[in-house]
Amino acid sequence: MTIWADAVTIVTSTLAGDIDFSVVKAYRSPAAWWVFTPITLLGGLLVHYIYMKVPFIERHLERTIIVWTYIVIALIIFVGVLQRFGPGLSWWPESWGGQVPWSTTIPPLLFMIMAWFGCAFNVKLRTHLSFSEFRSKMGPKAQISSLMLDNILWMLFCIIVVTTTARVTVNTYDNFAIVLGTDNVMRWWFIVTMPVCFIVMAGRVIGNMVEDLANYRNGEPLIKQAVIGGDV
Repeated sequence: MTIWADAVTIVTSTLAGDIDFSVVKAYRSPAAWWVFTPITLLGGLLVHYIYMKVPFIERHLERTIIVWTYIVIALIIFVGVLQRFGPGLSWWPESWGGQVPWSTTIPPLLFMIMAWFGCAFNVKLRTHLSFSEFRSKMGPKAQISSLMLDNILWMLFCIIVVTTTARVTVNTYDNFAIVLGTDNVMRWWFIVTMPVCFIVMAGRVIGNMVEDLANYRNGEPLIKQAVIGGDV
């Protein structure tokens, strides 16, 4: 099949929910890059527009996801420890049963979501290898050049991850893979959050680029001290 035919198959079959092996093969072809590159860029622009129009979402989206996934992980692990070692205690009620099988498989998937949304938020905070001490000694042109290079590299990273994780998601969906220890919890429900997360990250990258260019035009400081966990 041609790249164009594969691209059409990816779009139409995905929207229709009709996934089979031929669609999985199309996802593995170079056509996937032609489909998901504009999806990542346009999705990032949409996310940036939403952030501009709704500042509350801009400030709290990633942090809310991070906090609540962490709470759920902690609760699952805490209850799992009680269920595992509790039956050995004389006062433990038999009706409470033992440890559920999925208590060791779902937390890693939730941690994956927490980690990558945390990565997206820290792109906004610029805490990933910012080299602020080194770059602050540069001139304005060198500073804006380094910041634009950062933004371009982050955007390329987003495109790569969105494309590759979309392939993994479709392959997992086609194989009807379930989360170990469960009967009907599908693994792709968790994996599909990865391309979504990196589209959100692309929105953060676009926001950084807009901010950097505005600061350069207005003669404002370009390099700021990055603080992990800091507020924005």
